[in-house]
Amino acid sequence: MRIIPFVLALSLAHPVAAQDVTQGEALFGFYCATCHGTSASGNGPMSPSLVVAPANLTRLAADNDGVFPTERVVMRIDGRDPLVSHGSMMPVYGDFFEGTDVATKAETGQPIMTSQPIVDLLAYLQSLQQE
Repeated sequence: MRIIPFVLALSLAHPVAAQDVTQGEALFGFYCATCHGTSASGNGPMSPSLVVAPANLTRLAADNDGVFPTERVVMRIDGRDPLVSHGSMMPVYGDFFEGTDVATKAETGQPIMTSQPIVDLLAYLQSLQQE
């Protein structure tokens, strides 16, 4: 009998989710553009009132040695890695983006559990990356 390694078994149990860039763009426009701007460059209408300027989300990969920081982005959105922005934490959208739990791949190749809406946001943010 052949034994499947745990990591392979885990990845088979939780297939990587399909990403919907269009849905991610719609979610970004509704939840994120107020602070990050419609171009995701950090210049949204609320940005002047924040203690910490919103990140330029088009440079996430460039600012991380060319690798999109999937795990960090997921954890910032769902609240596992809080960020102080306007005297309090960045809004945690984990509750808004609840739904089907899915696995996506972190930049290390390891699976990370999140929700389908967050996977869609990831796809949209990845599509915006500039060098």
